Amino acid sequence: MKVFLGIPASGGAGIGKAFVIPETAKKSIPQKNIQESELADGWQRFQSSVHIVTEQIHTQLKNLPKGSPSNKAQRELLEAYILMLSDPIFIAELKDAYEKSLKNIEHVIDIKVAEYAEKLRNTGDDMLAERAHDITDVFSLVLNNMLNISQFDISAVPDGAVIIASTLSPTNALVLSKRKIAGLALTEGGISSHVVILARSYGIPTVVGLKNITHQIQTGNDVIVNGNTAELFVNPDDKTLAEYKNKIEVERRREKALKSFLNKPAQTKDGTRFTILANIGTPEEALLAKEMGADGIGLFRTEFLYMSTVSETASFAYHSFDEDTQFNAYKQVLSIMGEKPVTIRTLDAGGDKLIHNADIPIAEEKNPLMGLRAVRLSLAYPHIMKTQLRALYRASIYGNLKIMLPLITNVEQVRQCTALAETVRKELRAENIPFDENVSIGIMIETAAAAMTADCLAKTCSFFSIGTNDLTQYTLGIDRENQAVSGLYDEFNLAVLRLIATTLECAQKEDIPVSVCGEMAGKDDSVLVLTGMGFRSLSMSSKFIPGVKELLSRFTINELHAISAKHLNNL
Repeated sequence: MKVFLGIPASGGAGIGKAFVIPETAKKSIPQKNIQESELADGWQRFQSSVHIVTEQIHTQLKNLPKGSPSNKAQRELLEAYILMLSDPIFIAELKDAYEKSLKNIEHVIDIKVAEYAEKLRNTGDDMLAERAHDITDVFSLVLNNMLNISQFDISAVPDGAVIIASTLSPTNALVLSKRKIAGLALTEGGISSHVVILARSYGIPTVVGLKNITHQIQTGNDVIVNGNTAELFVNPDDKTLAEYKNKIEVERRREKALKSFLNKPAQTKDGTRFTILANIGTPEEALLAKEMGADGIGLFRTEFLYMSTVSETASFAYHSFDEDTQFNAYKQVLSIMGEKPVTIRTLDAGGDKLIHNADIPIAEEKNPLMGLRAVRLSLAYPHIMKTQLRALYRASIYGNLKIMLPLITNVEQVRQCTALAETVRKELRAENIPFDENVSIGIMIETAAAAMTADCLAKTCSFFSIGTNDLTQYTLGIDRENQAVSGLYDEFNLAVLRLIATTLECAQKEDIPVSVCGEMAGKDDSVLVLTGMGFRSLSMSSKFIPGVKELLSRFTINELHAISAKHLNNL
């Protein structure tokens, strides 16, 4: 038995026969000089191949089953590819480069696509960097068509296989929706890549970061993929095989049992009730939140709307997310959730979330996480925030809206934002545009400064939501993305817990609601500590909601108090 260790990407365990996908040799595209008289013919061949590939993708879309939530990510990917192929900015730049260079069209396509992909990789944003794979993939299909290159037939993968590959292109990932794949083991791929997103959607255990893995396993080998521990077992012994078969059966029974909690209230076994909310990044995710039994939306990250506007095209041009586009997105979420509360966070751009927008100049910062980001950016460019507030208030009549301000560090920031909100409300009244006059405005507690002045901040807003990710990072002075120090990142550090407790106490004194929406809210061990501290509202990824409800049902409130006290006393 051999054991390989990679990076966890999609949880769960799977057992199956290895199916090794051969690595694709890099296309050799020669550079040739051409005459002006040949330009039209080359461009026509390019347009013809784009048309053929677009039609192929339309056929794949047509054959994708409708109404299946698990096929949503697949559908979105194919739709994004069609947009990339028809992006007018990229096509215009490609044509200009082609005509000026007088080189063969295949060479120009190869160079321009590589340039755009490299720009996305260098943004510093993982999500946009992953889109570089999409751009390369879709235009590789065009080049293959132009050069008459046949690709490996991914449909040859049998049901129940564990796919072993250097990388799996997003278009090849279609096999995930057509086969009962037991697992994925890849050399390349990030946690926000389309392949990994699709694997999570279909519940396929996935490990990435397995160096040279295609040369160390043969098709037909017995393999086990553990997406939780990032282990890959090749030709496991009988004991390991039996152990994992048992684990898979236990997990299957657990998932079945958790379904009974979807429509149950969250409460301890002695009846203390909790509000369990969902964190989302797109309007469509509200449907999953509702399906998972969420009591509402505790965090709608609006910056991903801006990011998706960019990432859905191959263009690197600036985009403007106008008021009506935002209004329609917010209206969709509010309508889906009905009377349930929906907390929408204003733009949290900057730092590790790079936004390409015509109205937000990009500036190089030595320490972007400490720089012009979140509410600081919104107040520096108030027209951006005003547009967003107008869209939010217009949408407020379609549901139960709450507005949340990110990275607040002082009272003056809250006052500036609420003053801008009042200006928007006056404008809407003057324009006879209906809106809800009673929309709550709250803030995120993400820094020690906010936590230590929570008593003052509680007098200026309607609610608190604690963002434990940034609060931990800023309090401990640790970049959790830096592998050299990430091991020091500890949400249970006494300093962090005391700041959380201080925030809760201040909110209770002013009688304003307080919730937790960071990663801590969805982890079993921290859920027990937070609820024992006195939190009655938690917001998390939708997939964790049934499990958290089941977890709380196993304890009394006094037992939770005892667990929390142990951590706060640093014992």
